[in-house]
Amino acid sequence: MSGSDGASEDAVRYEATEGGVAILTFNRPERLNAWGPDIAAGFYAAVDRAEADPRIRVMLLTGSGRGFCAGAYLGTPSSAATYGETMERAGQADLAELVGERPPHFVTTLRKPVIAAINGACVGIGLTLALMCDVRFAAAGAKFAAVFARRGLIAEFGISWILPRLTTWGVALDLLLSGRTFLAEEAAQLGLVKEVVAPENLMARALDYAHDIAQNCSPASMAVIKRQVYGDATRDVTDATARAEVLLHEAMPRPDVIEGITSFLQKRPPQFPSLNSTDA
Repeated sequence: MSGSDGASEDAVRYEATEGGVAILTFNRPERLNAWGPDIAAGFYAAVDRAEADPRIRVMLLTGSGRGFCAGAYLGTPSSAATYGETMERAGQADLAELVGERPPHFVTTLRKPVIAAINGACVGIGLTLALMCDVRFAAAGAKFAAVFARRGLIAEFGISWILPRLTTWGVALDLLLSGRTFLAEEAAQLGLVKEVVAPENLMARALDYAHDIAQNCSPASMAVIKRQVYGDATRDVTDATARAEVLLHEAMPRPDVIEGITSFLQKRPPQFPSLNSTDA
């Protein structure tokens, strides 16, 4: 694996495996990787690096220490006395100054799959970001919470869009209105995570999954499928079907289709071409 470039990116570690997976690790364990400008900048830089590298086919996002991302960084207990003044200024500020230049849903627009390995506390904006990832694994006992109502806030940064789509309206309203804490096991029952894994096995399982699709699935196909799934969320079935027909005609001449069928018939692993930085 290769390490990150430069101390400015130490808030998010970057590693690339030989199997084509970029591992992005939130690296502020002393605050449970609570979101702040340092993590935001490091995350955007790491994502851009992985998107531009044709050797990378899948991204895997996790956290160091005991937390995945415990919401926005609110400061230390000693800062509580001045928070009224701080929030008044925040209400007049550009949100980009508070949480970074990109909203969490930008993850859904990336060409490459993003897998979340939720190792611990996944709260607030951390939960929103995790839900915007394409597939989620969680460590047994990891804590989740959409705490916005308990902080006097609203459902932030697109969680009111993604949460009902992953579960149901009733479940989404329960979690958002109550702001209650729930564990990974319930998250799996609600459809928010694919699997719950023993903490010591989490990264191995998530990496195994990521390497499997990196090695056996067409990068071009995965990029188009992501665009279809998230784009079709706002279309009716007739429009989605018509759009799929157009995309299918566009896909047929690509070398990925020939390689996919040929490798299947020859009973060998596929050798799909990589995405270049200019590929749409």
